[in-house]
Amino acid sequence: MSKHKKNGLLVVISSPSGGGKTTVIHRIIEMDDRRFTYSVSMTTREKRKGEVDGRDYFFVTKTEFEEYIRRGDLVEYEQVHDWYYGTPREFLLKSLQAGLIVLLDIDVYGALNIRQMFGEKFLSIFLKPPNKAVLMQRLLDRGSETREQINKRMKRVEKELQMSGRFDHIVINDRLEDTVEKVIEIILSKYNRNK
Repeated sequence: MSKHKKNGLLVVISSPSGGGKTTVIHRIIEMDDRRFTYSVSMTTREKRKGEVDGRDYFFVTKTEFEEYIRRGDLVEYEQVHDWYYGTPREFLLKSLQAGLIVLLDIDVYGALNIRQMFGEKFLSIFLKPPNKAVLMQRLLDRGSETREQINKRMKRVEKELQMSGRFDHIVINDRLEDTVEKVIEIILSKYNRNK
């Protein structure tokens, strides 16, 4: 094993709800490239159909989540649409020390909050939907939320799109295969420079 410390990379992929961040990350992880790992976030929201605790999210109660906050065990957290979402600290630090590329699927505000903690080991990518109609259709196609919940998410979209300029890269998520290819290209360019 080399004596040189490996340089991992923390990659935040963000988008408005329905913007495709989770799908893009899953596609990258499914490629089975051992340089990549996924940081599972924690949430207080209900599990959606097909989601698995510990794979998609760590599903916890509001009381449990607030205990994580109190102990300082999260690198970031947000309350979004009546639910908490956060990123556990320990997994991130261990993965970076191992020289891995850690993919995070977090909202726009959470993404920008952790940039200063990781400096050169941080990369942010904003996935922009081709237009709002596509975004609305993706949310409706999920079939997991009420119309009221979807409307709440859509009200937040304009602010999130305005904040996209604060990210290192913006990728328009029109065709999934092209988006995944572009995101990997951006990540590996930064990762290889950091080695």
